[in-house]
Amino acid sequence: MNLKQKASEILAQLKLIYPGATCSLNYQTPLQLLVATILSAQCTDERVNRVTPSLFERFPDAPSLAHCEILELEALIKSTGFYHNKAKNIQNACRKIVADFASEVPKSMDELTTLSGVARKTANVVLAHAFGINAGVTVDTHVKRLSQRLGLTNYSDPIRIEKDLMKLLPQLEWENMSIHLIYHGRAICKARKPDCLSCQIFDLCDKKQI
Repeated sequence: MNLKQKASEILAQLKLIYPGATCSLNYQTPLQLLVATILSAQCTDERVNRVTPSLFERFPDAPSLAHCEILELEALIKSTGFYHNKAKNIQNACRKIVADFASEVPKSMDELTTLSGVARKTANVVLAHAFGINAGVTVDTHVKRLSQRLGLTNYSDPIRIEKDLMKLLPQLEWENMSIHLIYHGRAICKARKPDCLSCQIFDLCDKKQI
């Protein structure tokens, strides 16, 4: 089995284990997904989902966030951590969306990554789940850890990991791979203590820990 075949088999098995796996963040609009993804940095999606209902009720769109009082925004997102920086990035991103993109979240990687607080990871999430565009593979901490353990990459840099995964799978499956690795990382292949005895893709793993 070559590496492409291995990647395809891993994804096929993960799809069976986690049917219907999709983005865990709650949102109704592309802008809300963008904001939620910015908030999810170094924070669990569960925590973000507890914060965003009141946040989006108060500030539902780019214009309202662009012109809000920054201290009120900080108070609403404080529990997600790093709230000063997140609030600044959210407001600056929304100001640019209002000024340069007619208050609509842009639909390209190049445009999205001009926004404050938006690098490839966040842009990939927004493009895939808000617009159905697979521009790349979202590499978060779970995807980084599992792709290394499974032997799909030798790199630790997220950009190089993303390039490796993009080469192994058809474009249609790029975000599917990311989401399914994330689900498996949360449930089984945890950072400190992977549950290898319960792992259903154990035979495909390069770094079994039993």
